[in-house]
Amino acid sequence: MNYATRILHLAAVVLVSAMIATGQQPKPFPVTSVVDEPSIAGHPVQLDAQGKLLPWPMPDNIGYSYSSHFLTQWTILWDQYYRQRLPYFYCCFDFDRTTFELQPDPYWVNSTGYLRAMMQGFMERLYPYTGDPRTLTFLQDFVDYELENGLTPEGYAWSQVPYASANPGAKRYTGWSQLGAEDFIEPHVVGEDGYGYLRLYEMTGNTEYLRAAIRCADALVKNFKPGDEVNSPWPVRAFARDGKADGPPMGPYSANVIEPIMLFDELIRLGQGDVAGYTRVRAGAWDWFQKYPLAHDVWVGYFEDTVASMDNMNQVIPLEFARYVLLHPEKDPQWREHARHLIEWVKITPKWPKYIVHGATVTTEQGNGINFCCNLPNQCCDSHTSRLAAVEALYFAKTGDAAYRDAAFRSYNWVTYFQGLSYGAHAPFSTQWWFTDEFADGPRRMMDAFWAMPEWAPADESHLLGSTSVVTKISYGKGSVTYSTFDPESSDVLRLDFSPDFITADGKPLTRRKDLDQSGGYTFDDETHVLRIRHEGARDIDIQGKGGNAPPQCITFDDPHLAAGTVLKGEYPSGVIDWGTDAWRINVPEGGLGTFNLAPTDAKAKTAEFRFYWPRIFVGVDVYNGGPSDATVTIHTPEIREISFTIKPGQLQRLRTGWRDASSSVIFEFKNGEGLRFDNLAYLHQ
Repeated sequence: MNYATRILHLAAVVLVSAMIATGQQPKPFPVTSVVDEPSIAGHPVQLDAQGKLLPWPMPDNIGYSYSSHFLTQWTILWDQYYRQRLPYFYCCFDFDRTTFELQPDPYWVNSTGYLRAMMQGFMERLYPYTGDPRTLTFLQDFVDYELENGLTPEGYAWSQVPYASANPGAKRYTGWSQLGAEDFIEPHVVGEDGYGYLRLYEMTGNTEYLRAAIRCADALVKNFKPGDEVNSPWPVRAFARDGKADGPPMGPYSANVIEPIMLFDELIRLGQGDVAGYTRVRAGAWDWFQKYPLAHDVWVGYFEDTVASMDNMNQVIPLEFARYVLLHPEKDPQWREHARHLIEWVKITPKWPKYIVHGATVTTEQGNGINFCCNLPNQCCDSHTSRLAAVEALYFAKTGDAAYRDAAFRSYNWVTYFQGLSYGAHAPFSTQWWFTDEFADGPRRMMDAFWAMPEWAPADESHLLGSTSVVTKISYGKGSVTYSTFDPESSDVLRLDFSPDFITADGKPLTRRKDLDQSGGYTFDDETHVLRIRHEGARDIDIQGKGGNAPPQCITFDDPHLAAGTVLKGEYPSGVIDWGTDAWRINVPEGGLGTFNLAPTDAKAKTAEFRFYWPRIFVGVDVYNGGPSDATVTIHTPEIREISFTIKPGQLQRLRTGWRDASSSVIFEFKNGEGLRFDNLAYLHQ
């Protein structure tokens, strides 16, 4: 992007292209448009019998498609962290459309502030879903770096709190000079990051994160002022040294006080820090919020790369508030009315356009009624639509209003088309992507789908889908889930691939009940295998039963990363599989596979095999058929009878062998296999 284009991005608007081309004065756009295009983010749409949108890449499997979305984004994140270290220095990246290698953008502002909080929210949900300890390693290293390199100096009016942004490519954060001057902070981001630090403390027990959260809360208390119609309790942006917010692009108003309120609420609940001060300021911020933004729908002041304007509104603040009160209805006696109103306001406001894509409602980010962000439909805004879907799904979960479940389902389906490295998805003004949207904010809100609607989660796997407490450790086994929560009182939601025989909390049996309205215990749906647990005075939960599957190990062909076209020779990953010589190669993301994958080196090959270094049970693999004809894959070992699968053109299937015995080698035979691609190879230790 050139400098002029970046200035347009600074204003965070996209002008209607026809008006630009003709030189006419911009006119208001249609608030809602039907855009039934044949592809979304470059992927061909999948529709049901009524012409309504189904998920991608497996339209007949909601659980696979939804989980594939956030697991794919995590796969790319881990590669960025482990190999390139991109999250620390860049907000944006592009990728080469031939090699699919990531290319960071060193010229645009680092979006460091709310990225930290969004990433914490994603990992807080991803860790209990997967049990993968790398998620905690990733998050802690990410936050530790920025605590070391991104805090304001001691003695400032805003002391030892995170800067919201940094100059392009800067390894230390002091604000973004292109917004007028460096050395500024954004108070709502201080609250948002502080809440993220606090939740990370609960996840890990590391008191460094607790102290960081308390510093954020104390600075918010110190700089609080009673607000009015044009002045919020904290400005949208202020100089860190003296707290002044005079002149653009500082700005006296931000409706986003819910993030500081969330931080105060959690510290008050835990009895940490200046509880009296937090209680007082929380009450003042809540009263102002009720009197002004909530009463008049003035949703202004969130994004780090925009100049403050009372005309430019966004959907993040109202929807995040709605989500908070849906999860904590005790905070707001009018939670039902407020949540419903804000969902509908986002869907009908004339401030930015909305699109109906094969029955799915798609929302863009922000606007003033004439100019808006972001792209043309079906190119971006997956994170914002994911947020809308999450709030609608949670509203259904709390109220039983099926219309909101159905609306969430279609919008979530649209979001799934953006997983992985897709040709047709990108941020505004360029072909690049944002870390915040595609790899933090969007996935965390996609994970709300399973919390609200556990029946949507994969039926053939066991997962903890949601909890009112942070989960501090978890382990999955065959017919077994054991986990611990930070809080001794918690309500947890799981979907199991087995039926529980007994469940204990701190070693004491829990009773199966019809509902959990009055006391602890659990409910279990024998048909859907949805398990709900309410435990009181206990942190350690043990679920044991019969049946189910042992969680397999998985080779993604992204870790360790090898360049596209690399012919596998010998072991990969180290000590797991010997691929022989020249039979298999690493392939670029394509078709139904959003990340790097595996292909036969010879497209006309009729057979290929690999050998385990030590005998293991081959569980199965995901297969995509990019060819023009039905393809047949036959799998066998020297010890086990063959099984065959047929994959239709353009279809992705998860193949499962059902084998119980280990083998040393696995042989594939192909018919019409020139378009076959393989990913997520699963195996078990003997």
